[in-house]
Amino acid sequence: MTATPQTWTGRWVADRAGIALTGSERLPELVGLALRSGNPKRAHLLVSNVLGKHVPQRPSVVHGTGLELGRRVRELLGAAATARAVVLGYAETATGLGHSVADGLDAPYLHSTRRPVPGLAPVGGFEEEHSHATSHLLLPADPALLAGDGPLVLVDDEFSTGRTVLNTIRDLHARHPRGHYVVVALVDLRSAADRRRLDEAAAELGVRLDLVATASGTVELPEDVVARAERLIAGAAPEEAPPAAPAAPLARIALDWPAGLPDGGRHGFTARDRARLDAALPRLAGQLAEALPAGARRVLVLGFEELMYAPLRLAGALDERLGGNRVRFSTTTRSPVLAVDDPGYAIRTRLAFPAHDDPQDGGSPERYAYNVAPGSDPARRFDAVVLVVDDMADTPALHEGERALLGQLRQVTDRVVLAVLPSHRPAAGGAAPSVPSAPAGSVPRSVPRSVSPSPSLPVPLYGPAFSSYPAEEVAWLLKDLSGVALEAPTEEREEAVQNGGAHYAESLPVEYQPSPEYQELFQQALRGSAGRIALAVGTVAETLLRERGPGLVLASLARAGTPVGILVRRWLAFAHGLSVPHYAVSIVRGRGIDPVALRYLAAHHRAQDVVFVDGWTGKGAITRELAGALAGTDFDPDLAVLADPGRCVRTYGTRDDFLIPSACLNSTVSGLVSRTVLRAGLIGPDDFHGAKHYAELAGSDVSAAFLDAVAARFGEVRAAVAEGAGRLADDPQRTPDWAGWAAVERISAEYGIDNVNLVKPGVGETTRVLLRRVPWRILARRGAGADLDHVRLLAAQRGVEVEEVDGLPYTCVGLIHPRYSRGATGGDGRAVTDGHPGTDVRPGADGSAVTDRRAFTDGRVATETTGRDS
Repeated sequence: MTATPQTWTGRWVADRAGIALTGSERLPELVGLALRSGNPKRAHLLVSNVLGKHVPQRPSVVHGTGLELGRRVRELLGAAATARAVVLGYAETATGLGHSVADGLDAPYLHSTRRPVPGLAPVGGFEEEHSHATSHLLLPADPALLAGDGPLVLVDDEFSTGRTVLNTIRDLHARHPRGHYVVVALVDLRSAADRRRLDEAAAELGVRLDLVATASGTVELPEDVVARAERLIAGAAPEEAPPAAPAAPLARIALDWPAGLPDGGRHGFTARDRARLDAALPRLAGQLAEALPAGARRVLVLGFEELMYAPLRLAGALDERLGGNRVRFSTTTRSPVLAVDDPGYAIRTRLAFPAHDDPQDGGSPERYAYNVAPGSDPARRFDAVVLVVDDMADTPALHEGERALLGQLRQVTDRVVLAVLPSHRPAAGGAAPSVPSAPAGSVPRSVPRSVSPSPSLPVPLYGPAFSSYPAEEVAWLLKDLSGVALEAPTEEREEAVQNGGAHYAESLPVEYQPSPEYQELFQQALRGSAGRIALAVGTVAETLLRERGPGLVLASLARAGTPVGILVRRWLAFAHGLSVPHYAVSIVRGRGIDPVALRYLAAHHRAQDVVFVDGWTGKGAITRELAGALAGTDFDPDLAVLADPGRCVRTYGTRDDFLIPSACLNSTVSGLVSRTVLRAGLIGPDDFHGAKHYAELAGSDVSAAFLDAVAARFGEVRAAVAEGAGRLADDPQRTPDWAGWAAVERISAEYGIDNVNLVKPGVGETTRVLLRRVPWRILARRGAGADLDHVRLLAAQRGVEVEEVDGLPYTCVGLIHPRYSRGATGGDGRAVTDGHPGTDVRPGADGSAVTDRRAFTDGRVATETTGRDS
């Protein structure tokens, strides 16, 4: 629909500054006018209504405008020349438009950039003379992209004087001459003198130069236009800050961005890249839709400066997902413009905020988002704003400070969703691994040195299809083995493990089905410890936020760490309005952490932001396993746990050995997911480790009840959390001293157990011994109370002695039978032994076990252990 003079968004400037816009009938529909601030070179700004930069617009209109221009260029060139064409867009304003034109041509694409890449030499550059930030760089990953002799299509939002295009053509033609150039713009506003200058340059170079534009016209300026604009700006009403209101929730989501796919055309974008993005968009839109508030009718997807195309395509896919005409698209910008809240002015509102991408080009330290705040018109308010940035822009300046962009967005909408894409950076010399990077002087954002990105990575699993947790709570970096028979009786597994014939991760124990009495003990334990767990969760979360910043990515060690990761994530949402990504990854003792999961994390996030989370420490075997697996990478091996009785980590909620009720059960408190599996023939080199989803146990599932009971106590422990996190930060005893490992070695020697892996210290590890190993005996600290009620019940059910001892550094310790064969249990599964590790166990005639003791001449008990522990 063509705008009328009464509604034209250039009327305010035209009337007051004497600026006239004449030409095609479509001009008022396509552009409005505003006044630049701080730019003495040009007083006015032509504000496009279809570009998706300053004015939120339907993504189908923005992308469709570029596609139509691309189709017109295709008709101009013909099929043969189109097949050899390359498209070049201009930063920052036309990066998305140029990419859309390239889509219409199905041609490779590159846009200029103001972001230098250390070690990557430009293949060209030019100046944009009227701009506030003039220098443009051309940084293709493949220098041959611009070296061909096919047509070069140059795309800008407006063609005003032609100087920028002429500078570009002269620079590139001197390096790689070609015979045909096509200039594409939304509007062609050149004067007659400008047209002659370009024609003369084309003749001088001996090239054909065509121009394709949506509309054409001229801008007539009075001689004193700069002075008029300065007076208008000086007399304009001061900007009003958005009214103070409770900050809207902030949800951070980890988009499943395809590994190796460039986030835009800064370093080149090929037809293969285009096909991969098209295939991924429905899935990505689904992730965005899940993060929006229910019933959102008006949603803005806000891109970031040069990062226009990926947010534009995400906005289009989201609009289709939501049913159409509910999504608008625009981006932030460097251009300082006066805001006037008047229907006849193109820039109604302005949010000004500090640059958050560590700019290296000497430009202004301030950035802007226009027409995002509703201003005086409540109908312009967005129900949600989805901010899409690359990981180089996900810095503290985005999150922290009174003027930070995220904080301002949370004042003008009902929910803010932050989606961070991996910034594509080619390596020097033309190789182009798609890994996060950082400009010089900032924190490095590289893929771990020993973790190589893969061109195709598996996708995570989500509930409710896999696990009983909602999809937003955790993404499982696992392979679904639910249809594979992996369970074996505990006795068979123990014998195979201790004889060295199998690894514990190659099979699964039969899931323990708790008796009604045991289930009641779990509920009692949960009621009694929920507050204590909430305090530990909050302490860990606040410590991580303080030391690692708001860009946290949680990676819980499946499966015991997964409820803890969910609780930490919930605390960050409760206390700070943050929604951080959370993944569950597999780690296997003796085999290390899942390398494919590491590659996935490295492809989607900065390695330094990933925090590995678990429930508790025993003697520290997993802590050591994690540190060893991450040695030589950029991942931080510091494990965060709720309880650290082993004194082997520095990020913990407490070092007390207390009952965490999630240790009392198996899958039914862990989202109905099994232990992880790593077995040849099932897990290939490009697969995640595996696990099963026990959907058939849904009737016994208490996973949600556990999480909800703990989260319900967050409010009452908030003050204590702040005190505890502060105390931990100043604690000189925070450094691990591995006292738990030393205690295990003493216990192993005292009880004649040659393998420390058969000594499982702490309430959580002892519970695991009773649930899925063959226990020999339980050592309990004398006087331990209700924390061990469930241990005593399980021990009675398994026929295992509980021995109370003095001076035990843990609440309890579980000892696995150190010389095991299947005769160590009777027909009812109860342990039959006289209590000595040197016992030679064999089945009697009735199927129960009989024992013979053998002792050394010095009275010590003989043992034969070859086992590997879980």
